[in-house]
Amino acid sequence: MVITITGAAGMLGSRLAERLLADGHEVRGVDLRPGPGVEFVGDIRDRAVMDRALAGADALVHAAAALPSYPDEQIRSIIIGGTENVFAAASAARTPRVVHVSSTAVYGLPTVVPTPEEYPREPVDTYSRAKAAAEVIAERHRDNGMCVPILRPKTFVGPGRMGLFSMLFEWAEEGRNFPVLGRGDVRIQMFGIDDLVDAVVTVLTASDDVANDTYNLAAAEFGTLREDFQSVLDVAGHGKRVVGLPARPALSVLSVLQRARLSPVYGRLLHKLMDDSYVSIDKAKARLGFTPRLSNQDAILLTYAWWRTARHESPAGGGSTGRTSRDPWSQGLLTAAKIFF
Repeated sequence: MVITITGAAGMLGSRLAERLLADGHEVRGVDLRPGPGVEFVGDIRDRAVMDRALAGADALVHAAAALPSYPDEQIRSIIIGGTENVFAAASAARTPRVVHVSSTAVYGLPTVVPTPEEYPREPVDTYSRAKAAAEVIAERHRDNGMCVPILRPKTFVGPGRMGLFSMLFEWAEEGRNFPVLGRGDVRIQMFGIDDLVDAVVTVLTASDDVANDTYNLAAAEFGTLREDFQSVLDVAGHGKRVVGLPARPALSVLSVLQRARLSPVYGRLLHKLMDDSYVSIDKAKARLGFTPRLSNQDAILLTYAWWRTARHESPAGGGSTGRTSRDPWSQGLLTAAKIFF
């Protein structure tokens, strides 16, 4: 097949492009940044770019997005405006199948765990509201006859992932304890990047009646936040431990720092770390025949092994800008807190 990927220079897009090329498909990458497999360097909000990228394509994987750390206007413009333009171009090109990569963020802070796909979209911040609005766009085109698999992965982790994980890895490598809110006994589900790639390939090749649906995607095996973070400290080999902080006072301090842009830990993440956060993947297992291979710890430790080499290299995109999931986040005032751990 001829498959177009938006966000092809990103963590998911680049990994997916490698897999599809290895499987014998032709890949057309679209991204603002040049990179391997990026044939169209341009903005997904530019209709001319998308028209060229989709001419004669058999399928499109829409993986481009903004991060929660972006300014609100950019989040809305890229996620909502970009998705609207991508689907309009796909409709005009009569692209048979568009895989829309969404997020479990659309559930907001759900009160039901494991959270099923039927749980209502209850976004709580600019990012989750934008992702929810993008799903509405995708569903409108599905209702108009396009085959639109919508995938809702949990936070995906693997080689190429920096972001907040680079803080955990850096503190572990330096031989420091690592803080968590409260006892750290909440269960936070994640998802291995290679499992996500497998899921995308699965819906690209599944029959229309199976693919044309909405699926949660996440690890089948996951422990508590304390257990998953402790696995990194154990591999680092300094004998350090995950340390619990009084939850409410720490939450208040981090919230103030975040509003003052002195901490990279955004609001929804702070509150998500206070309660269990995991989704049901029964539907993906039953309808797609999809079972993840990697546990939380598998994915995190693979990322840590990669980070130990990659941290000595310049991140793709350049510097600690936090513009992509490949960039380490600037830790702000949290850097000064290291001396206490």
